[in-house]
Amino acid sequence: MTTKSPASSEAPARTDVGTRHGGEFVERMFSGFGHVVEFPAAQAHRAAEEPYRALRQSKARSGASYRLQSRTSELRVQASSPATDVMTDLSRVAAVTIAAGASVDEAHQTMISRGVRALFVVDDARAVLGIITANDLLGERPIQIAQARGVPHAAVLVSEVMTSADLLEAMELKDVQQVRVGDIVETLKQSGRQHALVIETASADPTLPTLTVRGIFSLTQIARQLGLPPQVGRGVARTFAEIEAAIGA
Repeated sequence: MTTKSPASSEAPARTDVGTRHGGEFVERMFSGFGHVVEFPAAQAHRAAEEPYRALRQSKARSGASYRLQSRTSELRVQASSPATDVMTDLSRVAAVTIAAGASVDEAHQTMISRGVRALFVVDDARAVLGIITANDLLGERPIQIAQARGVPHAAVLVSEVMTSADLLEAMELKDVQQVRVGDIVETLKQSGRQHALVIETASADPTLPTLTVRGIFSLTQIARQLGLPPQVGRGVARTFAEIEAAIGA
């Protein structure tokens, strides 16, 4: 016959949480075996009181070697996946920016070096003045401006080619969090653009809201995460057609 230990026989049948003692909350739970299981708040409080300690380190054993971790591939998505799966979240990824007075050649080199196809055009206070895309740089507009002004291509400025902020379409983050990838594709298709901003509104004065750019959607990135081949050099219409075929629209 098995005899219960005193701890197990005396353990209460219910859980005591949030007991106040000395002005502090002590959160705990007794298991059926008499062990105390601390809640996260109690664990954090206890950890803050403990001295910092160094972790154990080791060297590679004889014959062993170190190997760098390969970059994790982007999350593959489907049309029904959450829209946030294809959003570049600027709270996690630093925005790539350029000044309005930079040349289009500088913008092109920045895109190549940073591996992006769009740049935020900002002023000294990092207020968004507009956005410039690879299509803007590689299209006819820079050539037309250079010819009209009688200057070399390198003299054309970002401000002359970019899409200004007041013309940019934007979606509210709270709406984006409720929809699917397919909904974003349809939104971009209807606007006829390859990029769209995701914003959060925060202001005490609703007549003059502060719009924080929280993220951006890129048609190229969506296509890549759907498993389509690189979209470099492809027209917007063709890209939309391939994406719609991929998602079965």
